[in-house]
Amino acid sequence: MKVVHVVGTGTIGEPLIGLLADNKEHFGIDEVTFHKRTPLVTEKAKVNDLVRRGAVLSVDDNRKATFEELGHSPKYETAEAIERATVVIDCTPVGNDMKKEFYESARGPIGFMAQGSEYGFGKMYARGINDEALIPGQDRFLHIVSCNTHSIAVLIKALAMDPDGTSHLVDGRFLCMRRANDISQDGGYVASPTVGSHGDERFGTHHARDAHELYTTLGYDLPLFSSAVKLNTQYMHSLHFSLTLDRDIDLDEVRERLDANTRVAVTHKRSANQVFSFGRDHGYYGRIMSQAVIALDTLAVRNGNEVVGFSFTPQDGNPLLSTVAAMLWYLDPGRMEDRLDILRRYLFTEI
Repeated sequence: MKVVHVVGTGTIGEPLIGLLADNKEHFGIDEVTFHKRTPLVTEKAKVNDLVRRGAVLSVDDNRKATFEELGHSPKYETAEAIERATVVIDCTPVGNDMKKEFYESARGPIGFMAQGSEYGFGKMYARGINDEALIPGQDRFLHIVSCNTHSIAVLIKALAMDPDGTSHLVDGRFLCMRRANDISQDGGYVASPTVGSHGDERFGTHHARDAHELYTTLGYDLPLFSSAVKLNTQYMHSLHFSLTLDRDIDLDEVRERLDANTRVAVTHKRSANQVFSFGRDHGYYGRIMSQAVIALDTLAVRNGNEVVGFSFTPQDGNPLLSTVAAMLWYLDPGRMEDRLDILRRYLFTEI
């Protein structure tokens, strides 16, 4: 059997479980299981709906009774669910801890994935950026990079690299303007814009560091630097970018390059709420799966070789697509492209 096990039911885990359960036959999956750590009466309906759609619940053995008191019927215990899985997808902020406790010693799964915050979990991956860097039989642990790192990476590929892979990037600078929290979350909101520190002397924040390491899997050593500020909004991350090239470029070429990259969406909308609203109405679980949404009216070329502008980051949507792609690469690499077709409707070229 091909079993995919998802750990966590948060902002990435919940839509991923639903996506896999709804499309398991198309993806060639026999069973979808998921692990929930904490029994909560406020999340009873969420768990029930995922089970109704065909996903199978697993819990820690010492919390099984509490889940049953809520009316749930867990089928597997934590270690058992991991061991019987073909692929394990960790969507929690403790993926590295789980790797040490469970994943490294597990013999059943052929692949494990963790999400953006879990630096060091495995080889970094973003769909459409470094697919050719994945090595069958060797890359058992993959780190799906964060949503902002996806956006940074695709901007570099679209605007600073030729189709043959030649890089023209002299300097890449990015300001990540992050939403305070998800609309599903009550905690973590901020009352005013809150600036972040530059903890890395070379890269600034982890966003540039992660984009750099993503590209090192392809042999690049890119000059990147990022800053971050958290804004008092729940809508979307946005990104200001400055890409200095070693050659001249004009706005016509910038737009041509964006049109040629199918992983980038463009828009004449200039507010996050309008782009977010489009995702709510036309995305999957409200998620746009394009890597970045470029605000066309903000694009400019400075000094003939520096491309500047703003983009919106489809948070959760772009790592969601990369996660499914990596899962299919583990399960059946020869059919990955065909089986991903069902998600192409959420890859927009214009918003």
